[in-house]
Amino acid sequence: MNRTTLSLIAAAAALAAVTGFAAVNAPAGGDGVTAAKRLPVERTRLLCPEPSTSDLAETTYTAFTPTSEAAGRAGGAALFPVVKQLTDAPQGGKGKGAKPFLTQKEPGKPVSGEESGAEAPTLIGSADGRLAPGWTAQQTTSVSAGAGRGLHGTNCTAPDTDFWFPGASTAKGRNDYVHLMNPDDAAAVVDVELYGPGGALKAEVGESIQIQPRSSVPVLLSTLTPKPQTNLTMHVTARSGRVAAAVQSSDDELGGDWLPAAADPAPRLVLPGIPKDATSVRLVAFAPGADDADLKVQLASPTGSITPAGHETLHVKSGMTTAVDLGDVTKGEAGSLVLTPTEDPVPVVAALRVTRGKGTKQETAFIPATAPVGARATVADNRAKGTTLSLTAPDKTTRVKVTASPGTEAGEPTSKTYTVKQGTTLAVAPPVPAGLKGSYALTLEPQSDAPVHASRMLEIPENGIPMFTIQSLPDDRGTVEVPKAKQDLKVLQRG
Repeated sequence: MNRTTLSLIAAAAALAAVTGFAAVNAPAGGDGVTAAKRLPVERTRLLCPEPSTSDLAETTYTAFTPTSEAAGRAGGAALFPVVKQLTDAPQGGKGKGAKPFLTQKEPGKPVSGEESGAEAPTLIGSADGRLAPGWTAQQTTSVSAGAGRGLHGTNCTAPDTDFWFPGASTAKGRNDYVHLMNPDDAAAVVDVELYGPGGALKAEVGESIQIQPRSSVPVLLSTLTPKPQTNLTMHVTARSGRVAAAVQSSDDELGGDWLPAAADPAPRLVLPGIPKDATSVRLVAFAPGADDADLKVQLASPTGSITPAGHETLHVKSGMTTAVDLGDVTKGEAGSLVLTPTEDPVPVVAALRVTRGKGTKQETAFIPATAPVGARATVADNRAKGTTLSLTAPDKTTRVKVTASPGTEAGEPTSKTYTVKQGTTLAVAPPVPAGLKGSYALTLEPQSDAPVHASRMLEIPENGIPMFTIQSLPDDRGTVEVPKAKQDLKVLQRG
């Protein structure tokens, strides 16, 4: 067997290690070419950041795996507490073998747990077997007063090596922390880069941040640059290993929420689910490549696509953060922002900061550019009241099946199919399980190949403040495509 054959077999083995399935397990065609096939993942890993430093914080964790036809052993899923790394001293590994905070034993039924005060830890979780495909965890924290008061919600994040966060800030009165979480048994090394309206900011302390195994590092962004910056784009990259990253934003006057990572840079972006009563919307965009980007700005409203007056286009200079205040762009109707190139396609990243309420009763949340739902999307911790689902079909009219799971305590599953017209946003109260007790999960399944983008808003008003949080709903990564083999191994061996 020659070296070429060995290299191809090694590549197939590496693919099997990543996806949980070897490419050679897919059915082969008559010409010796292996057919592409989507197969369920066998293992999923998620990380939930430390929810709050406030003694008034009340945090709910909910985990859920949709029911599917995934084969294999029953498996299991659990979330474990991990170490918060405050210094460079090795502290990793303490989470290993710890008592699980939350366990799940069967797909189709969500489980939840609660934690009070500032001692709630970072959680690391894994699911395997039938519980792995589409496994989702949601963290929802209510802070009634003080710094960062409001409703902070985030989907727990899968580890990766590259994250973009347009919409971060180091302005006066704003405290943004990036939480860097390492799920693995080896240390990770991470760089944090900041880009303002004038370009890259010098931040040497953001280079080569070491995260010990199975631990978490919170980094206050204002410590990375001496001059306050109202609008920033942050880029997190792993030099070695992999991490999960999430930004928690706290504003002295406007409350706070989690800023999730935006979708990968792309020429066209969809930012779904601006609430109908938004009093202020700020768009932050960044072009990471060598070329400037010129974008057409449109709002997908309930009745069709419209162009916001005075904000028809947006010019984004290469390597510089651009921000524009769109005001109450929705004018009392729910909508989604769609950005498309006016000329040459240039990849960009973007996010929205959305404000509801007025005066001292304001609250904020973030909507990043979001990938399409894909085959299926899943979101946990929905409530009987205060849940709004937003669906946007930028290209073609499509239908989406939405299934409500049983409740964490009681309730019968139910489903409903919605039609989303081309160029519109449909904002609805989703189906609720009959006899619901506790919270429940939603799964979204498009009924055609037309792309649909989605988000979920959860609102829990308190003391006259419209506390809310918004989570975007990309594909839940329950399956992975095993690519075609371009040549038969026997052919290569003969060569």
